[in-house]
Amino acid sequence: MKKVTVLGSGMVGKAIAIDLSQKYKVQAVDQNKYLRKEFDKLKKAYLNIVDLSKKSNIKNVIKDCDLVINALPGFMGFQALKTIIKEKKNVVDISFFPEDPFKLNKLAQKNNVTAIIDCGVAPGMSNILLGYHYHNMKVTDYKCYVGGLPANPVEPFKYKAPFSPVDVLEEYTRPARLVEDGEIVEKPALSEPEGLHFDETGSLVAFNTDGLRTLLKTIDVANMSEKTLRYPGHRKIMSIFKESGFFDKKPISMNGCTISPLNFTSKILLPHWELKPGEKEFTVMLVKIRGQQDGRQVEHVYKLFDEFNSKTKTSSMARTTGYTCTAAANLILEENYDRKGIIPPEYLGINDKEFNYILDYQTQRGITYKHQIDDVE
Repeated sequence: MKKVTVLGSGMVGKAIAIDLSQKYKVQAVDQNKYLRKEFDKLKKAYLNIVDLSKKSNIKNVIKDCDLVINALPGFMGFQALKTIIKEKKNVVDISFFPEDPFKLNKLAQKNNVTAIIDCGVAPGMSNILLGYHYHNMKVTDYKCYVGGLPANPVEPFKYKAPFSPVDVLEEYTRPARLVEDGEIVEKPALSEPEGLHFDETGSLVAFNTDGLRTLLKTIDVANMSEKTLRYPGHRKIMSIFKESGFFDKKPISMNGCTISPLNFTSKILLPHWELKPGEKEFTVMLVKIRGQQDGRQVEHVYKLFDEFNSKTKTSSMARTTGYTCTAAANLILEENYDRKGIIPPEYLGINDKEFNYILDYQTQRGITYKHQIDDVE
């Protein structure tokens, strides 16, 4: 039986470990000892309590596995991925680190490693959808709207984070890169708010965030953007925080202590944003891909609405992020994907067989991307 090591076993990492344990032996690794009780219930997955901030520890826990899942926080992700590649292990990465992943491409190719990165929901499935149509039509426009939200929003933030608030706040501070008329442009995060209505959620507000990532280098489309979805009112509060300096990274001194405002704000927000076990939430995504196909102007529209699974007690964000990742992991483990180097998710959409496998894999787990084609005048 093949063995998978999952680095990071929080909400998403645990869902990944459980899913992969249906077919493989899984070692989940985390420094949070309180997770042990949850893993003790599993037959083919166990938890190893290790501090993964040390490179030597990462090398040790992955030395005898067939595949690594990197589900560490973004600030640890790049260096962990580099270590994994140096150890010549195939890997699927959902750490969403801010560094340029293609700096590791030559190293991955040299070490004969398949390193699929950004393999979640968005980035992830959104890229796979665009990659598929990019290779089957002349795409001119791409828009993605996506958000993970609590089913029962509470004032004032009307938001809960399925992962660390500091990673969420990064989305609100990093300049958003978009493509307009073939040129990459930067706009402030939280800018250009846009109201949208979804039957399942009601009114939401979308705003610019830096979600295109690898698409800026791999896909030549004249107009591309990604916006994050939140309940009305949330953006305004975050804008006030941002403009007031609460998201600044530069440390300040106060009463003999030094701390960055961003870290301070994250600590303050944690109890307000913490998603409690069993708390209902959902993921909503709308992807629009417009262009010329078979001599006519069309727009492919994909809609996703996924909710907390009450039966398995698995959050929607863990499901939609985790099962894209585990689908890609299975492609590698079943020896159905062997391209070497840094593989952004849009590359998984190139081949019909791989594209349909990933969609079918998620459909089997109750995650459905509804697809419609509209004629454009």
